[in-house]
Amino acid sequence: MRLSALHKRILYELACGSRLQDHRNLDGDKVYQLHPLDHAPAEIVVEATVEYLKRHKLIESNMKFPSATYLLTDKGAALAASLTATRTLSIHSRNYTVAV
Repeated sequence: MRLSALHKRILYELACGSRLQDHRNLDGDKVYQLHPLDHAPAEIVVEATVEYLKRHKLIESNMKFPSATYLLTDKGAALAASLTATRTLSIHSRNYTVAV
């Protein structure tokens, strides 16, 4: 697995409380957006980036419609912990919070 700077930044942002969501319409179109914790405008994330993180089991979806939220897996949370000095990481898919 080779993580790009963008992959690492998304994991870091999720660890710090940002939300990665797919926004779907009734036609099935998806737009992936990273919503910063500080309420700055959301950033569009290309599907291939999200799929790479999912394929390597670093994130997983909560399977909600019309806006699924992607959470860090245990593997993703551990990797994110190595990317940040944050003492407590955000919600992830197994333990809800991770103390580091």
